[in-house]
Amino acid sequence: MKRNLQLALLFAGALLAFTSCGKKAESDSKELAEDQNEQKFDSTQIERDTEFAVAAADGGLLEVQLGQLAVANASSPEVKKLGQTMVDEHSKANEELKALAATKNISLPGVLSEKNQKTYEDLAKKSGLEFDKEYSSFMVKDHKEDIDEFKKEAEKGNDSEIKSWAAGKVSTLEHHLMMAENAHNAVKELKK
Repeated sequence: MKRNLQLALLFAGALLAFTSCGKKAESDSKELAEDQNEQKFDSTQIERDTEFAVAAADGGLLEVQLGQLAVANASSPEVKKLGQTMVDEHSKANEELKALAATKNISLPGVLSEKNQKTYEDLAKKSGLEFDKEYSSFMVKDHKEDIDEFKKEAEKGNDSEIKSWAAGKVSTLEHHLMMAENAHNAVKELKK
């Protein structure tokens, strides 16, 4: 009897550990999409393209949500305009990517990853000039990184349609970077 109880407790503990690990992975939509894609695609050639698509979708979701936040929280007209541009243009790009991914059976995140959710929450605590400076600075940094990743995919990706989509977005991202730099320069000179 005592042995059965010990085995039952051991089994229950293992089951609890297993399910809690599973919930951790599922709580991050980016990781979940990556895991689903790994199960669907066993080719390492397509792996880079699916990882790019997942990262682009996660980043696109963040751009839209931060843009909405900028429209609501910014004090500078330049920052508000930047935010609205991010909402409009990244929403369109997100829909294009979603349609492309669907034709290739690529899973994309539907909500922000844990990392991007934290970024959103940190910026949501700010308003006025403090928000303007943080948001525009983040947009500059983020768009520099995005441009590098999109150029890399456009040059080295294996899937011709994903490569083409990435290449087609580079000039838009460069325009966003220019807008972000202009907004950042306009607000960094202002006093708190």
